[in-house]
Amino acid sequence: MNSRIDQTLAEQMIGMTAAEKVTTLFDYMERKGQSFYDESVTQLEHACQCANQARLHDASTTQIAGALLHDIGHFLLDEHNAENDFLEEDQNHEEVGADYMEPFFVEAVITPIRLHVPAKRYLCTTDASYYDDLSEASKRSFQVQGGVLSDDERAAFERIPHYQDALQLRRWDDLAKVRGLETPAIDTYREIVQACLK
Repeated sequence: MNSRIDQTLAEQMIGMTAAEKVTTLFDYMERKGQSFYDESVTQLEHACQCANQARLHDASTTQIAGALLHDIGHFLLDEHNAENDFLEEDQNHEEVGADYMEPFFVEAVITPIRLHVPAKRYLCTTDASYYDDLSEASKRSFQVQGGVLSDDERAAFERIPHYQDALQLRRWDDLAKVRGLETPAIDTYREIVQACLK
């Protein structure tokens, strides 16, 4: 287990009611999400912008919850741009976040979280113009995260359930980095997230 992962959130959520779990999760995100994801938005702003993109596109409940929580691994690892090694070494935040949330959320939420980094690699592999539109932070992390997929990796990705949701999440993720954009607050998603708990 990665010793950098903050275990306090999971420890608190165990044994709670569904409503208490969401309150505890949102409190954690509000507290930990004030650091910057990149030069443009905080971690929390990025999460809320991504969830709002899903909502604006009439996404399902699980897609919206996944969009809100997709970068929870950054929160748990305390990864942000004030750290000297941010984006220099891949801490697999997508795997950390998915594994951490798996005991609490349904698969349709967890799998797109787990796949949102491979989804970026997939889109860069299958769409030459996609890479050009990435933020500078995403371009840097793309190389650290493995670059383009091999043919075997691409075929394996396409066999995973919910991979299409992961591709859509990735596109919302890319749009969720707008400085100063007003979006609904995290509490807006309380009922949606609670409905996706196991």
